[in-house]
Amino acid sequence: MKFSRKKLRHMFSFSWRDLWVAAAIFLCATGACVLLHQLADTTDGFASPVYVLAVLLISRFTDGYLFGLIAAVLGVIGVNYVFTYPYMAFNFTIAGYPLTILTFLVVSLVTSALTSQAKEQDRLRMENEKVKMRADLLRSVSHDIRTPLTSIVGATSTVLDNPALSKEEQTSLLTDVRDDAQWLIRVVENLLSITRIGNDQAKITKQPEAAEEVLGEAVQKFRKRFPAVAVEARIPEELLLIPMDAILIVQVLSNLMENAVFHGGTTTRITLTVQREDNWARFTVRDNGQGIPPQKLSLLFTGTIRDNETSPGDGKRNMGLGLSVCMAIVRAHGGTMEARNADPGAEFTFRLPLSKEEQTI
Repeated sequence: MKFSRKKLRHMFSFSWRDLWVAAAIFLCATGACVLLHQLADTTDGFASPVYVLAVLLISRFTDGYLFGLIAAVLGVIGVNYVFTYPYMAFNFTIAGYPLTILTFLVVSLVTSALTSQAKEQDRLRMENEKVKMRADLLRSVSHDIRTPLTSIVGATSTVLDNPALSKEEQTSLLTDVRDDAQWLIRVVENLLSITRIGNDQAKITKQPEAAEEVLGEAVQKFRKRFPAVAVEARIPEELLLIPMDAILIVQVLSNLMENAVFHGGTTTRITLTVQREDNWARFTVRDNGQGIPPQKLSLLFTGTIRDNETSPGDGKRNMGLGLSVCMAIVRAHGGTMEARNADPGAEFTFRLPLSKEEQTI
């Protein structure tokens, strides 16, 4: 019973925004009917399809059934009272007219119901995608996080239990501990990012950011961890301001560059490029490594890839986690993302719209 009441409240919910949208569409439909009535020598009946279209649009651009149903009833009244002879009066005595009105009302109500159901199905599909994404991430992390933690415990125990170890051996073990800890930090950052954009109440507030500054921050962060890998950033000569959440986009660039090192095998150089492409900002991260196995290209952004062939049991080799986070962030910005093999290496490209609108997740 609680579910039914909740569903009914959602179906017939009221908001001022929906009221204004419905009123604007209905008034436009009425204005169009008045214009057609004055300018065209037509017989009665032209108003019905106009109001059916208005009901369809109102159902599409408002939540629930309420305003679609109201528009259907008002449309019937408008057709009968205003646009059917005798004008400005109700008349249900014309032969065949009651059936016409009934048919129009049924068509309007069915249109409203079907449109609202389609919107609800889209909403449920998006919710299912979010749930699946979260489940994939949790499943990936639950498996991957064990290996570095075990390695950290083992290395520190070895150092503590064997004080006679040489300085070189201690340095090697502590270096492994540091690398594992840094990878765990990366996992936490990704999880925080995906939690932030996965919250139903969250909004990504995009502010105009200079492309040069965003790339510079990502490169600086990368060079601290991988000083031996050369990084080149190419930016347009003119100032390019891109609406974005800069922290999240830096996270995307960092993930892509780190994956180029971890999975490129022979990567010694990474090139970052950003440029205007029509109404989009196009970001490219290209490396000179070994490229991506063709059989994995279609699975890159699913969060399920694991390089077991090369490193059995090594959780740090899971590149699907970082890439699925990248895809989620880019989609939250209203953008697109793709990957391909280059010659040599691999190339990841994502595009962000050059608009100032906020995207609701």
